[in-house]
Amino acid sequence: MKYILALFIAITIISCKDNVTPKPKGYFRITFPIKNYTEINSIEPFHFELPQYATIVKENAKKEDQFYNVHFKDNEANIYLSYFKVKNNLPSLIEEAHKWAFKHSIRADAIEQRQYANDQNNTYGLVYTIEGNAASPVQFYLTDSTHNFLRGALYFNNVPNQDSLQPVINFISEDIIKLIETTHWNE
Repeated sequence: MKYILALFIAITIISCKDNVTPKPKGYFRITFPIKNYTEINSIEPFHFELPQYATIVKENAKKEDQFYNVHFKDNEANIYLSYFKVKNNLPSLIEEAHKWAFKHSIRADAIEQRQYANDQNNTYGLVYTIEGNAASPVQFYLTDSTHNFLRGALYFNNVPNQDSLQPVINFISEDIIKLIETTHWNE
């Protein structure tokens, strides 16, 4: 009986030692810079405002089709911009933008579409907000309906995880809306 009691006490003491439980996943604290915008007018077919913490680089392309990368270094994100001259092909350009946005429907929980119209700047378009763990959470296109077409898509340089990226998506989405609102076509 003494041995059984000693064994029971030993097991109780060993089991009460340190209770090791896995720690829940945590995310890094993200600090965002102050939003100060600068007009980018060095681009030939159009100009707009970008935040000072973003940089824009032109990629090699034909003169009539131009590609730009807007880079957010601190957030490891890029907005890929594609510019096309409209040559009686506006419906196909819009359809292509629509297809690019809806390619993410496999991983998306929802895709919200919001129309944009600015008669003063002669700029019209559509903004796609893609919810869920899709590779591109925001896409858009802008056009003047006759000569110019600009398509943009936000991508991150890491695995899409909406829980951890949502604050950054919200922050950069404000910059995308500012870019859309300030886009002017060069005559």
